[in-house]
Amino acid sequence: MIKKIFKIAMEKDASDIHIVPGIKPSLRIKRELYVLDEFEILTPEMTEKMYLDIIENDEFKKKSFMEARKLDTSYKQDGIRARVNISLSSNEVVITIRLIKNQLPSFESLGLPDVIKSLILQSQGLILVTGKTNSGKSTTLNVMIDRINKTQKKKIITLESPIEFMHKSDQSIIVQKEVGLVSDARTFSEGVKNALREDAEILVAGEIRDRETMDAAIEMAESGHLVIGTLHTKSCAETIDRIINFYEVKDQMNIKYLMSSLLKSIVSQKLIRGHDGELVLIPEVMIVDQVMAGSIRKEKFSVSEIEDLIQTGLDKGNISFIRSFAKAQVEEKLTLDQIKTYVEEKNYETLQRTIMEMKVRRA
Repeated sequence: MIKKIFKIAMEKDASDIHIVPGIKPSLRIKRELYVLDEFEILTPEMTEKMYLDIIENDEFKKKSFMEARKLDTSYKQDGIRARVNISLSSNEVVITIRLIKNQLPSFESLGLPDVIKSLILQSQGLILVTGKTNSGKSTTLNVMIDRINKTQKKKIITLESPIEFMHKSDQSIIVQKEVGLVSDARTFSEGVKNALREDAEILVAGEIRDRETMDAAIEMAESGHLVIGTLHTKSCAETIDRIINFYEVKDQMNIKYLMSSLLKSIVSQKLIRGHDGELVLIPEVMIVDQVMAGSIRKEKFSVSEIEDLIQTGLDKGNISFIRSFAKAQVEEKLTLDQIKTYVEEKNYETLQRTIMEMKVRRA
């Protein structure tokens, strides 16, 4: 059954497949859920059979799933790869599948700002790509890797759970490693630490989720490497706040100083369904210059101060969410009512003023 559902998902250009006992299979297409009515309601036995088909009865994966009560793995059918999460609900198997496109979009078609092209020319430091689940972080990350691969002679190591887009070495050497108990590296932090011994110039950490991984990424950046990582945060300022709070209070000043010197940029993004049904990328970009670094180092960290510096530092390459939303409205990709559901009321006036300024310049 999983092969048939997967085939339909490919034909309909779905991003995700949801397999849950007690309901029919569902697809997510352009952020909307659609039930596959041609299928019967799934029983626990059906979902368990699909789980076993996906892992091909691999004993190591079965053991890992039984011990952890969850499993992140990959699946491939008809040349299309997928990221799979298998978990339990009331002791019944639940499956979530993310389909991965074989071809990456270009910088331009994705809607990424040009400033990111210069960011990836950095020889060392830390660059973070952030956003909530389904915000397109993985796509942005892989487009960045692809551009480095095609334009620079570097050795790149990626740590992913699981590996999504398969890169082919071009100008660069790319070594992709899967993170997991029965994979290439047991944890992200172990993978990062080992990368120091592998003569790599660039490390891509697919997810920084705890202090241990953050410490390893900092060590790699301090040793003169470029580290690109992702975090599940909704804005650039919140990302810094999250990193600071990985640490105990007594260690927070030290991490602020390290971040102010090592952090080069944060790219945060939202992916929103436009009024025409197409997905619109809304980016926020924070460039760490001396002023931004000074704000990060302050004893009392202020999210609002970072947001203000992004908004007022557009000439330095910063791009605020407000400016990206205004651009989407002027280009008629999002309506003002749609935008207001994502912007705080205190910022409405700034949004309206930015929209008017952009319209005057376009006239």
